[in-house]
Amino acid sequence: MAERRTRDARGRRAETLCVWRLRLSGWRILARRFRSPAGEIDIVARRGRTVVFIEVKARADAGAAAESLSARQQQRIFRAAEHFLKIRPQHAEAVLRFDVMLVAPWRIPVRLTDAWRESR
Repeated sequence: MAERRTRDARGRRAETLCVWRLRLSGWRILARRFRSPAGEIDIVARRGRTVVFIEVKARADAGAAAESLSARQQQRIFRAAEHFLKIRPQHAEAVLRFDVMLVAPWRIPVRLTDAWRESR
């Protein structure tokens, strides 16, 4: 139980770092920890005509973080993004993208843009 709280607190701190990094780059945060029946999206941001669904991965090093996003998680995030667009149709015409932000101790968060594409 204590370990879970520690992981959750670490995840929240990582997300906060990523939100500030995005804001400083001109992104507007539309949602944090967006929950849907399909799952959760860590951050949803918009800049211009682009809406980005971002998964934040915090690990001991960026390499481990990059390897930790599974195909199953990608599907869950895609379904949650569909739900987001259904309840916020004003963003439906935007260019959509799926990014990953990697957080490692004592490092600036790294963003992998267009980390994957949904194939249906």
